[in-house]
Amino acid sequence: MKYLLLFSLILIAGCNFQKEKPSEEMKDPKVTTYYFIRHAEKDTLNPENKDPELTEEGVERAQKWAEVFRDVEFDLIFSSNYKRTLNTAKPIADSQAKEIDFYNTEKLNDEDFQQKTKGKTVLVVGHSNLNPEFVNYIIEQEKYEDLDEKEYGSLFIAVIHPDGTRTSEVLYFN
Repeated sequence: MKYLLLFSLILIAGCNFQKEKPSEEMKDPKVTTYYFIRHAEKDTLNPENKDPELTEEGVERAQKWAEVFRDVEFDLIFSSNYKRTLNTAKPIADSQAKEIDFYNTEKLNDEDFQQKTKGKTVLVVGHSNLNPEFVNYIIEQEKYEDLDEKEYGSLFIAVIHPDGTRTSEVLYFN
């Protein structure tokens, strides 16, 4: 139910979700849209483990993300190179028959990333500190701060419009 509510909120927020693929005339190739989600709940039993798996709750959330995004056709899906982000991205990528690319966590929004994603609809699966920082780079503002370590239900949406303006919003649900 909470994922249905999230999907409704996204629609209300003005994001262009369509069940049918838009015609080429309707799809402006100059618009770039980024969706950022944090990896799902991770196993924190061993604080020494820097690359933990997802918990059962995390696996369930990853599956729910695939449902939430079922009507969003991603051109590219990116993840950091950690088990928790890959396992969050995998159900979404599998549902859309897409490969998962890695982004460089040390060079967020670098020139290569910008060129590769220009005019695309992109999913980025990241972390509590990287997602806000990444969005800030894209929108060229210091708007968002690191997420609380217990926050797993954030969805950032950043858009670069044809005229160069940049907009963003963030939704939280749990």
